[in-house]
Amino acid sequence: MDFMKEYEKWLGSPALSEAERSELEAIRNDPKEIEARFYGPLEFGTAGLRGTMYTGLHNMNIHVIRWATQGFADVICAEGEEGKQRGVAICMDCRNHSMEFARAAAEVCAANGIHVRIFESLRPTPELSFAVREYHCQAGINVTASHNPKEYNGYKVYWQDGAQLPPHHADAIAKRLSEIDIFQDIRRMDYDEAVKAGIVEVLGAETDEKFLSNVMAQVNDAETVAKVADSFKMVYTPFHGTGHKLIPEVLKRLGVKHLICVPEQMVIDGDFPTVASPNPENPEGFYLAVDLAKKEGADFILGSDPDADRVGIMIRDKDGEFKVITGNQTGVLLLDYLIGAKKRAGTMPEKPVAQKTIVTTEMARKVAEVNGLRCCDTFTGFKFLAEKKDKLESSGEGKVIFSYEESYGYMLGDYVRDKDAVTAALLLTEMAAWYAAQGKTLADALAGLFEKYGYYAEHTYNLVMPGLDGLKDMANLMKSLRENPPAEISGVKTVQFKDYSDGSVRDCATGAKTTMELSGSNVLRFEMADGTSVIVRPSGTEPKIKVYILTQGKDAADAQANVDKYGVWVKSLQK
Repeated sequence: MDFMKEYEKWLGSPALSEAERSELEAIRNDPKEIEARFYGPLEFGTAGLRGTMYTGLHNMNIHVIRWATQGFADVICAEGEEGKQRGVAICMDCRNHSMEFARAAAEVCAANGIHVRIFESLRPTPELSFAVREYHCQAGINVTASHNPKEYNGYKVYWQDGAQLPPHHADAIAKRLSEIDIFQDIRRMDYDEAVKAGIVEVLGAETDEKFLSNVMAQVNDAETVAKVADSFKMVYTPFHGTGHKLIPEVLKRLGVKHLICVPEQMVIDGDFPTVASPNPENPEGFYLAVDLAKKEGADFILGSDPDADRVGIMIRDKDGEFKVITGNQTGVLLLDYLIGAKKRAGTMPEKPVAQKTIVTTEMARKVAEVNGLRCCDTFTGFKFLAEKKDKLESSGEGKVIFSYEESYGYMLGDYVRDKDAVTAALLLTEMAAWYAAQGKTLADALAGLFEKYGYYAEHTYNLVMPGLDGLKDMANLMKSLRENPPAEISGVKTVQFKDYSDGSVRDCATGAKTTMELSGSNVLRFEMADGTSVIVRPSGTEPKIKVYILTQGKDAADAQANVDKYGVWVKSLQK
């Protein structure tokens, strides 16, 4: 694509506002910036779109939203009149322009004859997944950039099962977008007119209540929560986002009497003024919550990201200090708790299954199998976990009780097909209260799990590679590792090399090749002689290569030493 030609096309379009035109005029003498914004469109994948909010083809703005929605609308319309009547559910998070973008998407869908159900205001991502399923919609759209910095926004798309779009539909949209003009081929209907005509239907409290009733049905042990309710204290923060309403509500319904919310972060604000990054994976974002927990004498802190699909927790250690535990560890704690709670309640299904992604700790497999559960792996992304759940359950092979990934995402129940911080918050709190009734903190509980199942340790290294040069560097690194896999890493021999793009498995000693069940994703895995797994993949939403170290040791220090040892090699990759 000729980026200067595209730049001039945008400048000359009557669709631009004066503010947008001024923004583009301001970069006229900056060819590098023009190229960054116009060298090509944002890539439409199974996660939809995500990018920084500027005027330009490679950014998130109202024109790109309309264009993406037109492409999606064409795919929905291909399902026929029934698909159009089943329609689309639309949701948005707290980010700047999210409501504006959501309504723009509604206008395009309405103009294409597609019935729209749009939430009156911001809602958690899992409620969008729920709404698609509850109202039997053909599809869903969520305007969100999850936990990305404030400069970002995104456009997630869902299909009729409530999961993010399957690859063949994403490919169909991407193909359609290559055929339509971003300004000339867009249909629009005024939002207020569409509401008056009944093409756009607004969702509110009634849908919230339907969702909440499903969430509350996941409670295992309300009696134990009630026993400790007078003494159990916890702190919650939504990081200025969509969890601010429903998460406190479910915790109150659970029976938590001393729920202390961080007041500064209960304020909805797309600029996220109190944190550098609204990501529960980052310990520094919890500083206000930690101060409050110490002041109030709480033992448990919980935080959800801006669109309330991820949740992170902090626990008080034996020294009285709060520490963030990883998504891997949180998932292991919750899995072990759910197994015990369901057995105590007599609600464990036949053929129970736990699911995790390939980059998630192997400790989860150990917990599952020791307790008689099957453990299944999928590629990273909840669309794959959702797809596997549906396949297992429809075939009668098993009933999934828990699905999770290491990056703080957890899926429970049958009413959503995506990460769900609302339900996870409920059950993590129930778990914390149950351990409190045993006289234990979650730090005590985690220590007990290591003693029982073994000492596992994991770390994810992010090799950030921004800009156009970064995209080339990412591609070159993956190509190099694929074509010349290291015979050893950090002094340890590579035993097996797995390439998930074609599903091939190579024995490094004999060269013998076999195949594995999973294929079709740009992921490389090196199995090491000491039992460590080193996994490398490009991020699907950010300009970085992610390297996962999954290891174990004879004790916690030994396991951590293994992580550090392999980390030296990882850092050498980014020259």
